[in-house]
Amino acid sequence: MKRRNLLVGLGAGLVAGCSKVGASTPMQKLFELAEGWHRGAQRTLAGRNALAREFSPEDISPYFRGNGTTDPGDASYAAHAAAGFADWKLAVGGLVDRPLLLSLDQVRALPQRTQITRHDCVEGWSAIGQWTGPQLKTLLDAAKLKPDARFIVFHCADMLEGANYYESIDLIDAFHPQTIVAHQLNGAPLPVTNGAPLRMRIERQLGYKHAKYVNAIEAVASLDGVGGGKGGFWEDRAGYQWYAGI
Repeated sequence: MKRRNLLVGLGAGLVAGCSKVGASTPMQKLFELAEGWHRGAQRTLAGRNALAREFSPEDISPYFRGNGTTDPGDASYAAHAAAGFADWKLAVGGLVDRPLLLSLDQVRALPQRTQITRHDCVEGWSAIGQWTGPQLKTLLDAAKLKPDARFIVFHCADMLEGANYYESIDLIDAFHPQTIVAHQLNGAPLPVTNGAPLRMRIERQLGYKHAKYVNAIEAVASLDGVGGGKGGFWEDRAGYQWYAGI
């Protein structure tokens, strides 16, 4: 636990204190090398399928705060929310043989996983919640990835700075047993504040990787042509690490 808190604190400090330095080309290359070392070290020492700690119901935080966007706010999303997301669709496409278009009811009908885990935000706060949803692996297996797929991109309904939020992970994290498409928080439908109707839970990474308001999942061969090419909204704009392992 102490090591995990140290990593979160270091991540927050690097983002807050080093953004100007990191903008220079030599330092950016150094950060990229450090990120690659971090990813390799975590997976070598802990194992590709090592589980994030899971907690008991007694550990659940009394309040799980929202962060970043807490309501997309546009008319389309508001209409979906008012209708209980009955017509919301999740698209699974890109480099797949069988593209999917799933309603929320269909997502709920898939085999489900429930896990109680800790959410660590790069800003320094944490909360423990119980999440329920199908494993991302279930959707990707159903869609049947093409051989050249290397990354999974999550496209979201919320907009910041004039662009839709997005995030991405590689196939190791995509097929991890604790990577789920969550539709419940603490036994109830996911609140709007926390990303309704669907958000990602990628339990071995920091909070900004857990995309909210997800409406499309795309398999790609490269991240170069997605957003700003660095794999995520904050990675493109603020120099956050693409691999945010904890």
